Amino acid sequence: MTRVVGSFLAALRAPDLGGDAVSRPIAVTAATPLAWWRRPPMLVAVTVTWWLARQSPAHIQSVLTVLRRGARPATHAQAGKAKNDVLATSVQCNGDGCMQCSLATALLCRLRGRWPTWCTGVRTQPFGAHAWVQVDGRSVAEPHPDDYYRPMHIVPPLRERPAR
Repeated sequence: MTRVVGSFLAALRAPDLGGDAVSRPIAVTAATPLAWWRRPPMLVAVTVTWWLARQSPAHIQSVLTVLRRGARPATHAQAGKAKNDVLATSVQCNGDGCMQCSLATALLCRLRGRWPTWCTGVRTQPFGAHAWVQVDGRSVAEPHPDDYYRPMHIVPPLRERPAR
């Protein structure tokens, strides 16, 4: 039995992490706790995200395309504050939940009348997928350089109409 478990874990070993992909440690970032009256919008965003993250990529993109209507483009500071608020509210978003975190950040920005660019993408060496938000081509609070992942699905903010 020990040989079977050992070979199973060896098969899951991630070469770029140097450890078992199943049991690798994840550092949870410490976020400032939010006052109780500021939590409801974050809880709404995280709850909707729980459902949305389980949908197909095409469905996620179509839902986000509808939700971005009427929102002004977010600034880098506004998107960063939304991400920090999501991280302070959701344990799932603090770990490996990049899809949930990026969706919740975009939805929270939308609840505040703003919209960042929501992205999913891949890298090839070694293969990995990621979801993130960005503003003006710059990733928001990400540990990787802006060009580390190649975007595959993008939902940018709608441009404001010029004043007449």
